Amino acid sequence: MLFRSVWQFYPRSEKAPHRIAEIAAVFATHHEKISSADFDLNSNDVLAVVHDDLSRMGIEVESGKTKEQKIPRPVRFARNGAAEKSFEVDGWDPQSSTIIEVEAGRGVVNNQWLKDLFEAFVIPDAKYLVIAVRAEYKGGKDFENVATMLETLYGSRLQIPLAGILLIGY
Repeated sequence: MLFRSVWQFYPRSEKAPHRIAEIAAVFATHHEKISSADFDLNSNDVLAVVHDDLSRMGIEVESGKTKEQKIPRPVRFARNGAAEKSFEVDGWDPQSSTIIEVEAGRGVVNNQWLKDLFEAFVIPDAKYLVIAVRAEYKGGKDFENVATMLETLYGSRLQIPLAGILLIGY
């Protein structure tokens, strides 16, 4: 195993807010059950392991594939304030306005993390984004690859419409 668990908060010039660090701690607590160095779990399996601890924190967590078990976050509104377009997220923390996304094999290979980033950018009430990716996948270093891209993003002239992003490697 490469490490016990790892996370990085962006922008790196700021300390992770307490609530965001608490979310990282949930993944760290379960590292021995979800470690990508030891297991080949899909994202739903990883989410199932951390589900109860996140729920106890008051975080809404996807619990299945039916419409009722998913968590929609509206991005566009119709007349009378009805949600016209929504994106489904793995978790939503109403306390800190944080989106949580857990990715596995396609997290980096298929750039799923970029889709998560885009969706967080356009969800109007999102303040933070947590993206959990494998530390390693098929010989690749997924956490390191995403970290490099986030370093590039935060070092660019783009304005990030979030207060912060937490990247977790499991």
